[in-house]
Amino acid sequence: MISGSVVAIVTPFTATGEVDYSAYRSLVEWHVAAGTAGIVVAGTTGEASSLSFDEIQQLVELTREVAGKRLAILVGNGNIATAKTVALTEQMNRWPIDGFLTVTPYYVKPSQAGLIAHFTAIADVAAAPIYLYNVPGRTAVDLTNESVFTLAQHPNIVGIKDATGDLARGQELIERLGGQFCMLSGDDATAHDFMKLGGHGVISVTANIVPAAMAQRYQLAQDGNMSEADAVEAQIKPLHHDLFVEANPIPVKWALAQMGKIELAYRLPLTPLTVTAELNQSMQRLNLVAAGDTK
Repeated sequence: MISGSVVAIVTPFTATGEVDYSAYRSLVEWHVAAGTAGIVVAGTTGEASSLSFDEIQQLVELTREVAGKRLAILVGNGNIATAKTVALTEQMNRWPIDGFLTVTPYYVKPSQAGLIAHFTAIADVAAAPIYLYNVPGRTAVDLTNESVFTLAQHPNIVGIKDATGDLARGQELIERLGGQFCMLSGDDATAHDFMKLGGHGVISVTANIVPAAMAQRYQLAQDGNMSEADAVEAQIKPLHHDLFVEANPIPVKWALAQMGKIELAYRLPLTPLTVTAELNQSMQRLNLVAAGDTK
């Protein structure tokens, strides 16, 4: 079971729009050294919708080459249509991954019965375990807890990234499914409290820029040092807000560019961050950038 700080990693681009594999390699090395427990390749934060199949495959293979078995690798495989998602999953089955992160089919707004059938069809063909991904704020589709309870009975559906930010819902999932189902928060702002309820970790945007602190926070809590974990959370908490002043991953890529980790480059329709003051101040407080050093 995956636990701890799992980064929803960005995909660096060059100024001409190509994937910057060299910068990506450096990011993976940084995460390994920081104690990151896992990497989600080609998720929302990784701009999956703008990546080709070959680019995603190269990113997955590079992640495994650099990290070895020192962290878990999940890859996003979600699509609107079930048949397309099944076909994509079958193509990805030969990749060196530890699981699929499968988002609800967005835009088409299926019923709960449709969602259950969708995820079941994918789990039936997947060679690696399925982690459900519920993020209604982006998809306009909400996988209910009752549907999760049904899907959790499938032997190849082993966990969920719950990005609702609703701790009451998260608590119900944790209490009903407990240690047999991997419970990962997908909302940095509530992830610390989610962990206190018994969650196993977080798939995090914030971990892109403070990976060591995110890993440390989880480890301290696991070791019973909750007051120290709370102190780490208090330090990084402003980032959970400031990294979402515009749509993810616009702010986090800006932050990484300020830190010299990547070039400031996106693929359309994403464009550079326009609201920078709060995020820049938070980064200065954490000594991630020098005062007045804005690129």
